[in-house]
Amino acid sequence: MSRALQPFEELVELDAEAVRSWSARTLDALGREREEIDAINVYPVADGDTGTNLYLTADAAHQAVEAVFAATAAAPDTAETVRAMAHGALLGARGNSGTILSQLLRGMAGVLADGCDGDHLARALAEAATAARRAVAHPVEGTILTVAGAAAEACAAGGGLVEVARNAHDGARTALAATSGQLDVLERAGVVDAGGRGLVTVLGALLETVTGQAPTPADTAAVPYAPREECPAEGGPAYEVIYLLEAGEAAVELLRARLDALGESLVVVGGDGLWNVHVHVDDAGAAVEAGVEAGRPHRIRITHFAADAAGTTGRGERAQRAVVAVVPGEGLAGLCAEAGATTVRSRPGEPPAGDELLDAIRRAHAREVVLLPNDGDLRQTAVAAAERARAEGIRVALIPTRAAVQGIAALAVHEPDRRFDEDVVAMTAAAGATRYAELAVAERQSFTSVGVCQAGDVLGLIEGDVAVIGEDLTETARTVLDRMLSAGGELVTLVVADDAPPGLAPDLERHVRSGYLAVDTTTYHAGAGAPPLLIGVE
Repeated sequence: MSRALQPFEELVELDAEAVRSWSARTLDALGREREEIDAINVYPVADGDTGTNLYLTADAAHQAVEAVFAATAAAPDTAETVRAMAHGALLGARGNSGTILSQLLRGMAGVLADGCDGDHLARALAEAATAARRAVAHPVEGTILTVAGAAAEACAAGGGLVEVARNAHDGARTALAATSGQLDVLERAGVVDAGGRGLVTVLGALLETVTGQAPTPADTAAVPYAPREECPAEGGPAYEVIYLLEAGEAAVELLRARLDALGESLVVVGGDGLWNVHVHVDDAGAAVEAGVEAGRPHRIRITHFAADAAGTTGRGERAQRAVVAVVPGEGLAGLCAEAGATTVRSRPGEPPAGDELLDAIRRAHAREVVLLPNDGDLRQTAVAAAERARAEGIRVALIPTRAAVQGIAALAVHEPDRRFDEDVVAMTAAAGATRYAELAVAERQSFTSVGVCQAGDVLGLIEGDVAVIGEDLTETARTVLDRMLSAGGELVTLVVADDAPPGLAPDLERHVRSGYLAVDTTTYHAGAGAPPLLIGVE
C-alpha cells in the first residue's frame, strides 16, 4: 500500500511517493479554496484570479510528478520527483503569485534533492524564501514573500520532519493574519493577502502529507469582508505579460532592467537556461520584444486587465463565451458550427489573414473567446489577432492547435458553463493529447526526411514531418496509422475529404478494429477543399 493511502502514519522523511501525495493534496486543496482566494485578490491587481492562477500552477506541477511515475515501473528517485514538481510549476506558472510559487518550489527542490528529513526541509524553506525574494524586482511586505519568509523563520531551528512542517505552517498562518495591516489596499478591503493565503494552503497540504491530519484552513478576512466593488483597484498598467524564455544569465539580467523600466510587478524565475517572465505593462508588444532580444520566448500569454474585469459583471456570474476555429473544408466548418464555434475557412494555399481572425473573434459577440488556429503556420497570425482583440476588451485564450483533429478534440471537451481558465485547461489538455497526421499528394519531386519523393507520390506526414512515402493512399494511410498506434492510443479520428478514394474510411476502420481491439474509431467528412485524409490519435 502506498504511503499516500496510510493517512495516520507520520513520516520522518519525504520520499517520492510522499512528494507525489503532497502535490496531489496541494492541487485538491487549491481546487477547493480557489474561489475563496480569488474573492480576496486585491493586490497587486484586483482581477480576482490569484486562486485560479495558483491552482493552474499546482496542476502543472502535479502533472509533471505524475509523468515521472508513469515513465518508470519502479518508484522514481525522490530528487527526480521534487525537481519534476518544481519544473512543472515553472512551465505552467500563471500570474504573479503562481510565478512566485514556482520559484519557491524550485528553491526547495535544490535542497530536498540532497535529503528530505526535517533539517533539509527547514533549509529548503529558507532557500525558497530567499530565491523568491530575489526573483521579484521590488519586494513588498504583506505579500506571499512575507508569508514565505515567516514560514522559513518559524522552522529555522530544524528538528523532525513533522515538527518542521508544523512550525512552518503555523508561522505562515501567523504572518498571513498580519498582512492586512502591512498593505493599505488589504486593510481597506478587510482581507489578507491572496497569494499568502494560497501559500498557507500549500504548506497545509505538506503538513497533512506528513501527519495524515488536515490543518484548520486559514482565515481569509482580518475584518468583516468588504465586496471588491466597494474597494476599487488602484490605477496601473493595462496588460499582464507572461512567457517562458530560453536565455543565458547575462541576457536575463539585461532583460530584468529593461522590463523594470517598462512596467511593474516584475518577477523573473527559473535558471539553467529556462526562465518564466511575468510583468505588468502598458506596452505588451515592447515586453515581448524585450524577450525576443534576450533569447527565445514562447508560450506567450497577454491578458488585458480591463478585459478580465469586463468578463465578470458580478461575483460568481459567468461571462458569455465562444470558440473561434480555423477549419479546412466545408464539412468541418459545419461540424464545428453545430458544436457552437464560429469558423474561419482555410483554403489550400490561402491561409486566413490576421484581419479575418480578428473579424471572427468580433463576430462571436462574446466577452471570452477561445481561439483554435488548427495550423502551426498560423500561430503568429493568431497571436497578433488575439492581442488586437484583447486591446478591444475581449478576453482571448489562444490554444496552439496545429491540426484540425486537435481542434476537434479541444471542441469536444468545451463546456461554456465552466470557469474560463478551467475550460481552457481542459481544451488545451485534450488538444495536446492528440497526435496528428495528414496524407497529401506530392506536386513535384522533392527531398524529404525519409528520401526523395516524386510527383504523384502519397506522403504520410506525422506531426508535420514526412514519415512515409507510398504509391497508394489507402496503403500509406494504414502504414501511418500503425506507426501512430505503436505508441498507444484509445481513439482514432479520421477526417476524409470528398476527393478521397471511395471506401477509404471503412477500410481504415476495419484495419483498426482488426489490429487494435481497445481502440475506437470515429469518422468525419471534411467536404471540399481539405487534405485527402487527416488522422488524429488520442
